[in-house]
Amino acid sequence: MKTTDTIIALASGQGRSAIALLRISGPATGDVVTALSGGLPEPRYAALRRLTDPATGSLLDRGLVLWFPAPASFTGEDMAELQIHGGRAVTANVVNASLTWPGVRLAEPGEFASRAFENGKLDLSAVEGLADLINAETAAQAKQALTQAEGSLRTHASDWRMRLLRAQALAEASIDFSDEDDVAGDAMAQAKGEAAALLEELTGELQKRSGERLRDGFRIVIAGPPNAGKSSLLNAIAARDVAIVSAEAGTTRDLVEVHLDLDGLPVILTDTAGLREGGGEIESEGMRRARSRAAEADLVIWLIDATDPQPDPPSDLEALSPLPVLNKIDQADGPGGSDAIAISAKSGTGLERLLDVLKDRAGEGLEAAGEPPAITRARHRTEIEAAASALGRFIEEDSAAELAAEELRVAGRHIGRLTGYIDVEEILGAIFGEFCIGK
Repeated sequence: MKTTDTIIALASGQGRSAIALLRISGPATGDVVTALSGGLPEPRYAALRRLTDPATGSLLDRGLVLWFPAPASFTGEDMAELQIHGGRAVTANVVNASLTWPGVRLAEPGEFASRAFENGKLDLSAVEGLADLINAETAAQAKQALTQAEGSLRTHASDWRMRLLRAQALAEASIDFSDEDDVAGDAMAQAKGEAAALLEELTGELQKRSGERLRDGFRIVIAGPPNAGKSSLLNAIAARDVAIVSAEAGTTRDLVEVHLDLDGLPVILTDTAGLREGGGEIESEGMRRARSRAAEADLVIWLIDATDPQPDPPSDLEALSPLPVLNKIDQADGPGGSDAIAISAKSGTGLERLLDVLKDRAGEGLEAAGEPPAITRARHRTEIEAAASALGRFIEEDSAAELAAEELRVAGRHIGRLTGYIDVEEILGAIFGEFCIGK
């Protein structure tokens, strides 16, 4: 990406619409807007302008023009937004007229956000939060993404980084300036105390999975013997025909997934092949996949056929504490297991109670009403795990102070990568500022 270029892109959805939003960013933005609309409006005020082709003078459209001079813009560059009519021909004509200006090109995917990051307008965590906000499918996902885009992880990372700087300053001072009067003799011990407290907090964050679950979806797997009605239950909960339903045992061979919104919570519901002894090669592969997906799930529903009850799941599923659900109660002579939720996927009996239980389980797993989680992506977890490992090595190192101090620098780099902010000069500032060395 050449940041000396000026970029333009359609920021609203593709296709016909009442209004289309075009964004322009880069050094030639002011020239392009002036050529199209006859002049620059007052910064951050919308002005109704006639938009004309600079080459021919022909009218392209009439729309609103907004001008955001650098650095007070989303990208930190000169930037403009054109609100025009949303017909394909109109948007194409305005874009093509803009592209005739020297140095103007179409933006690449994510380039506006990339420039905002490069110019210090967004950190990496805010960029990720913005991407998650755009892709959010439920209210809970949107809330979490907005919280991160507004700086939730940045706040955590900033606090962790400052505490690491304190520990680094103590450790470095104990090595390089131990003969100075204002450097405490137990500086390294103090550094390890600071590191231990931080390690405990990072470990606590790593034990939480709610942020990643909420971003990806709470995974529920429907498992059970063949013909228990798993596909019927999937269709009933999804309120549409997602999976093929047949009286023939073994109809479902592969995994069938559907994404649901349960009271604002993202849920991925998976239908699986029936579990039984024997079966052909294809069916056996389906059962292997069913067991594998169940092992990864946040909740497993063990579906029992009330007309032919087999209440006990296999031992590998039993270890997952599955939720027992008794199906086909409208066809059974009497009630099945007392612990099971009794339903009929065909008639809808008991489905409301089952949905309430699923909502409660999903809410508990996602902790939607709790404190905003620091970790929402695998990248966050990887960096925090690496930082925690380095802190652990620092605390355990007793013989070589220089090697121990290096582990703090490693931890600092991983914490810095959370937001894309890494500045080793801060360590020197903390040392000289706190210990007044060289006075």
